[in-house]
Amino acid sequence: MQADVVIVGAGHGGAQCAIALRQHGYSGSVTMIGRENEPPYERPPLSKEYFAREKTFDRLYIRPPHFWGEKQVELVLGREVTAIDPAARRLTLGDGTACGYGTLVWAAGGDPRPLSCPGSDLAGIHPVRTREDCDRLMGEIDHGVKNIVVIGGGYIGLEAAAVLTKLGCSVTLLEALPRVLARVAGPELSAFYEREHRAHGVDLRTGVAVVALESESGTSGGRVAAVRLADGSAIAADAVIVGIGIVPAVAPLIAAGAAGGNGVAVDGFCRTSLPQVYAIGDCASFACDFADGAVMRVESVQNANDQASCVAKAICGDPQPYHAFPWFWSNQYDLRLQTAGLSTGYDETVLRGDPAARAFSVVYLKAGRVIALDCVNMVKDYVQGRKLVEARISPDRARLADANVPLKELLAP
Repeated sequence: MQADVVIVGAGHGGAQCAIALRQHGYSGSVTMIGRENEPPYERPPLSKEYFAREKTFDRLYIRPPHFWGEKQVELVLGREVTAIDPAARRLTLGDGTACGYGTLVWAAGGDPRPLSCPGSDLAGIHPVRTREDCDRLMGEIDHGVKNIVVIGGGYIGLEAAAVLTKLGCSVTLLEALPRVLARVAGPELSAFYEREHRAHGVDLRTGVAVVALESESGTSGGRVAAVRLADGSAIAADAVIVGIGIVPAVAPLIAAGAAGGNGVAVDGFCRTSLPQVYAIGDCASFACDFADGAVMRVESVQNANDQASCVAKAICGDPQPYHAFPWFWSNQYDLRLQTAGLSTGYDETVLRGDPAARAFSVVYLKAGRVIALDCVNMVKDYVQGRKLVEARISPDRARLADANVPLKELLAP
């Protein structure tokens, strides 16, 4: 097996890279290798519309399955890359198959971070990362699973809890930190979502540590029946969802000599330290322009897609440094959260609107400058706030806090 461009990973980044290559007129051979047996599909709806059964899986395909053949993109599915020989430009797959490449694009994403406590290998413990993960849990719910413990108060855990309550399950959500969303948002947003989930019946507990998962016979063998906490108490559980982040899937790259640690390091053009090897998406660590050059991984569809387009342009002979505006979203209950920018390193927040009205924005500032916004049911703030971040505005606090003042007015000289 040989291709001019080999893309490892069939998620958003990998799919967009193949699409962008053809859009930019690339005529060489393109092969995409994916670990799952499905053609590329959207991941965010898994913990939202798909899990809630509001969308069937066929509506999640990034492109119809026949699209890839029509664009002469070869899909190699159900296979995993286990080793890279950068000198020979050759990959080794799990079944021993070799695949040569001219240029390699690593878009493998990450794997759900597992629990490390006793009992973490019991049956009934689920990540929410793939279609198979969701189908397995949905099947259990169909067969009577009702008491579910969600471990992790990030967006995946909160979104799963919201859907599970809608499906009639009894949900307990456990977060080790003092508040949910502690790593990505300010206290105002955390407090709001904690209130919302409790109002919808979720038993949400913060500052709690899980020390073991137990079956009826203990911590080894069988199916999970309880979650044991550090204070000695136990919570009955028919099933457990684990949403405590991901581990970047970069082991073959690092073993081959690529620079990196928490992900694989890439430069401003998404190039790794290995010759003719790019990396994009959740697994790529880069100096982010919208975080004052801080080196980080950005786990979002926007980042994966925009880095993919950056790489496609470079391969097609039009290299342009990566400089894309970061944005995110989350749907929980009837709440639409839209985030513009990165709040990393903020030193001040300004609240616009009233959280009790379930429509408000949290504006994040650093040294007086707007660096990000979290907008709950506030679409105009999100759209206009992006411009404040891009313009590096240092607005008057009173006007910024006045929800009756459109944010676009703060752009005026």
